[in-house]
Amino acid sequence: MMKVAIVDDEPLAREAVRLLVQHDPELTVVAECSGVDAVAAIEEQRPDILFLDIQMPEVDGFDVLERAGFNAVPALVFVTAYDQYALRAFEVSALDYLLKPFDNARFYAALLRAKERARARAGGGKWVRRFLVRAREKILFIKSDDIDWVEAADYYVSLHVGGRSHLLRETMSAIEKQLDPDRFVRIHRGAIVNLDRVREMHRLFRGDCTITLESGAQLRLSRAHREEFERRLTRRE
Repeated sequence: MMKVAIVDDEPLAREAVRLLVQHDPELTVVAECSGVDAVAAIEEQRPDILFLDIQMPEVDGFDVLERAGFNAVPALVFVTAYDQYALRAFEVSALDYLLKPFDNARFYAALLRAKERARARAGGGKWVRRFLVRAREKILFIKSDDIDWVEAADYYVSLHVGGRSHLLRETMSAIEKQLDPDRFVRIHRGAIVNLDRVREMHRLFRGDCTITLESGAQLRLSRAHREEFERRLTRRE
């Protein structure tokens, strides 16, 4: 079953989407709320598909994405009565943009695409190629190929790219699932490394190691992750 969240400040609008969704036996609605409660719902339920309104009081759709993380949901569909936000919506990787009022055929076309995106992500058939990171008054598009390593940072992760770091609101386990496992591997509880960036490995006492990246960064490779790391690294040779 794929999990669906519906975020809209109008109860009737939420009900309309729910009634359309519930006809699909592959889907279950796990959250219905306004923007104020959306971030908590997304973090708790981890939906596969999000139908999100834009203009809402207190917390609008873009605020929800910024607080929850631009990459928190595999498939994002905006549902709004306003067309002036379309460009900004696709800048944050929205899959579709439904203008109210829409007919059933238009909705189900968007839903089909959303299911395909969510299914591909869950099955590992389509890894995230870029991450969206808020940086002051702009949004940065960080290609996954450019990431040297990922570091845990409380409720965020830090993407280390070419000597710079960028905070992204994600958990380590969530971002690990979005990265190509043939290229990225966990080296200890708080770090994931791009295998293409590994330059050297040095053995330490009691089975731990340090690895040196092309950037010069030195990271600890724990004994628990060493076998998997070496297997992945050898497989890439």
